[in-house]
Amino acid sequence: MSLKEKHTQLIKTEAKRLGFLSCGISKADFLEEEAPRLEKWLEKNMHGEMGYMENHFDKRLDPRLLVDGAKSVISVLLNYYPEASPETENYKISKYAYGQDYHHVIKSKLRQLQEFISEAIGEVNGRAFVDSAPVLDKAWAAKSGLGWVGKHSNLLTQQVGSFYFIAELIVDLELAYDAPVTDHCGTCTACIDACPTEAITEPYVVDGSKCISYFTIELKSSIPGEFKGSFDDWMFGCDVCQDVCPWNRFSKPHQEPLFDPHPELLSMSKKDWEEITRDVFQKVFKKSAVKRTKFEGLQRNIDFLKK
Repeated sequence: MSLKEKHTQLIKTEAKRLGFLSCGISKADFLEEEAPRLEKWLEKNMHGEMGYMENHFDKRLDPRLLVDGAKSVISVLLNYYPEASPETENYKISKYAYGQDYHHVIKSKLRQLQEFISEAIGEVNGRAFVDSAPVLDKAWAAKSGLGWVGKHSNLLTQQVGSFYFIAELIVDLELAYDAPVTDHCGTCTACIDACPTEAITEPYVVDGSKCISYFTIELKSSIPGEFKGSFDDWMFGCDVCQDVCPWNRFSKPHQEPLFDPHPELLSMSKKDWEEITRDVFQKVFKKSAVKRTKFEGLQRNIDFLKK
């Protein structure tokens, strides 16, 4: 076994020990296929008011501009599929936001992985990325063999579907690289057919400016009236394209206590949500990603959903 393979094995074993679903590694290089795709998506204004998507175009496509001397992108997946969900006849929030904010949970695990690499291998420079810098997570995860990007533009795996977070460690260490896996969407169009706002304009293309997640989280101005009645009761995020995906019948509940929902989250009724106070919001979403939309944002979303 070469030194590269030995180091790779050590990293993957430790990633598993830390609770990651899987770990894949690819060469830190320019993302050639993604460049024209991203350019076209931005030109068509599919990012809506997410102005930050236009920034750092080159850095999004080349990890060597983010980490000096970068040689490898270590991608990891962390399951967030919940054991239980609120009743169906209720306002809904995306499953990823049930528990504590994933940024903190994953960042802490990645730091541990980084420390392990330095202790076991020697001085390795690198940076951890959790959805917080211009990194194309799904592209790197697919390149690293962790799954394929489905028609709904989420990463998919045959074993566990798509309810997991993706994060990276970009390091200046050469490792053994994984090969991408094949696409298994076939002729299925379940996600395209089910999208309540028809945001999936064609297979593998999502118009972000029409997505319920965009309207309920990213959009700071008022939600366009033309979408009234088409939100399917989603008040924060949306899981429709993942819920209908046949591969998600293989999703298994996560084992991360920090992702467990606040007890009140599962017991609140529509009426409770409509009358939510700032205090209840602070208590139920104390460390949650829902705080991104703020109390006023959640109220705006609920008001929009009211019949």
